[in-house]
Amino acid sequence: MLFETIVGPIHSRRLGSSLGINLMPLQRKVCTYDCIYCECGWNSETEQKEIVMPTLADIRPQLERRLQELVAQNIPVDSFTFAGNGEPTLHPEFPLVVDFVVQMRDKYYPKAVITLLTNATQIHRQEIFDTLQKLDNPVLKLDAGTAAMQQAINRPTGACPDFDSIVEHIARFGNRCIVQTLLLRGEHDGQTITNVSDHEFAQYVEKLKKIRPKYVMLYAIDRATPEKKLEKLTVEEMKKFAQVIRNEGIDVRVYG
Repeated sequence: MLFETIVGPIHSRRLGSSLGINLMPLQRKVCTYDCIYCECGWNSETEQKEIVMPTLADIRPQLERRLQELVAQNIPVDSFTFAGNGEPTLHPEFPLVVDFVVQMRDKYYPKAVITLLTNATQIHRQEIFDTLQKLDNPVLKLDAGTAAMQQAINRPTGACPDFDSIVEHIARFGNRCIVQTLLLRGEHDGQTITNVSDHEFAQYVEKLKKIRPKYVMLYAIDRATPEKKLEKLTVEEMKKFAQVIRNEGIDVRVYG
């Protein structure tokens, strides 16, 4: 399911009252991953459609108008959240958009945080890395502890850095970043896939020990997925895996 607007408040199970900002085309998913669990569907489902990203000139009036409406209705905003139909950091004006959103946050909701949900495949680019330093919550995806499992779950496309390079760049953020991880088990193209087997989860924890993030978001499948043979973990299972991470001195938040 694609997001059909550039700006629109959504309730997030992880971020409270979240004002979503979608920098991707409204009719097409644009991403360097093609995750088997992505709520936006497979990349191939919309790849024939033209890539038309909203410009900063498009975003400016829509965001300010929406903020004025929310303030007038006394609706709280806890987070300005870059998410949407793909990978936000692929937007050609991403640094400029971030600067504008910071201005709007300071003007209308100065107590709100600015959050980015990113797959971290572009943070090797210095301008993207530097821009993420301006955000309160840079939330960086890490769904696997090994390159093989990353390939199976995230299905990298295009010119993505290799898995070890992505981990190295996430580690550059250290305790400035939040790591988000979807735990799952299931099957895709006849292959059994799980990032919670003893070996895979142990490797994942080793990566977290290297990164030492501010905290980890562990979450389970919540919406329809393009691959139908995936299993949602129970809250009890999630808590068990979270405790393994806490035993290493890393804070964890669980979203079942």
